[in-house]
Parts: sequence; structure tokens; C-alpha cells
Amino acid sequence: MKKSLPPPACHFFDAAVGWLELGNPREALAELSQMSEEFINEPLVLEVKWQIFARSESWLHSLPVAQIFCEIAPGRPEGWLHQAVSLYRLNRTEEAWKLLLPMAKKFPRSWVIPYDLACYACQLGKIEEGRQWLRKAFKLGDAKEIKPLALADPDLKALWNEIEESAFEGKRSEGTAKD
Repeated sequence: MKKSLPPPACHFFDAAVGWLELGNPREALAELSQMSEEFINEPLVLEVKWQIFARSESWLHSLPVAQIFCEIAPGRPEGWLHQAVSLYRLNRTEEAWKLLLPMAKKFPRSWVIPYDLACYACQLGKIEEGRQWLRKAFKLGDAKEIKPLALADPDLKALWNEIEESAFEGKRSEGTAKD
């Protein structure tokens, strides 16, 4: 992460990251709360704050942080991905799907967006669309990285046999996702 915070904000930020890495989201949040208001909505601070709430599985708190991230930095995919994950974890899968769908065009090089769309599609019973989005994720990303993730992801259970048989790796140029 690029540092752009002056002291003492950078010290609170570093401490928050440290606490988060140590698995203590409560202390991480306490460190961020000491920052002056002018730095609270910096993208790197919002990223860490979202991670704090996500690690705590506090999805009601993570959602507004992700929404602010999208307002502050609409050109960064992380905010949109975080907002979709928060919605999904709040059992609002259809909203997560609809939010992320146009982001596939906005961020065409991100393999994570098609991957998450594949997950949401499968959870919504749209297995063929899920298959197409997962193929796109494999095409954009590193199959050696994506395959183990997909095989461990219960959201993609409907596609596990195909993933195991390397159906997605072998068909990289076929089946692009529909918008």
C-alpha cells in the first residue's frame, strides 16, 4: 500500500495494520479511531477499516465503509468488490450480483470480479452464467492460483467437478461471460 498520510495519522494507520495482522481487529479499529477526520476517508484507510469489519464478520458495519470507498475512489475495483461482498454476507446476493455486473466492463482486467460474479451466479441458481464467469476469471487470471480457490469455495460447489477436471483451464478462449 502506498503511504500518503502525514504524522501522526501514518502512525495510527501503521498500528492499525499491525493489530489487524496480529488478528486483533478491535485494537486495529481503536487505532484508526484516533486519526483526525481529514484522513478517515482516504482510500488506504477505508481499505483497512473494511478489512477490520470483514475479519470481525461485522457486515452491517463493513457495507457503509465500502459504499464510501466507492464514492471516494470509484476508479478502484476494491471498493466495488468490498461492497458486493458485504451485500452477499448480508444475504443480499441479488444486490451484490447487480452491483458487480457492470463493474466487469469497468474493470476488464480484474479476474476477481468475474470470479465473484461466478460465485453469486451459482448461489442465485444461474449455473450456466456462473460457468461463463468462472471461465472468464480463469482466462484473466492465473489458473494455478484460481483453481485451488475455486475448489475450496462452497459458493462454486455446483461447478467443482468441472473445475477438478480442469474444464475451465482447457477452455480459456471459449465461453466469454455475457453482460
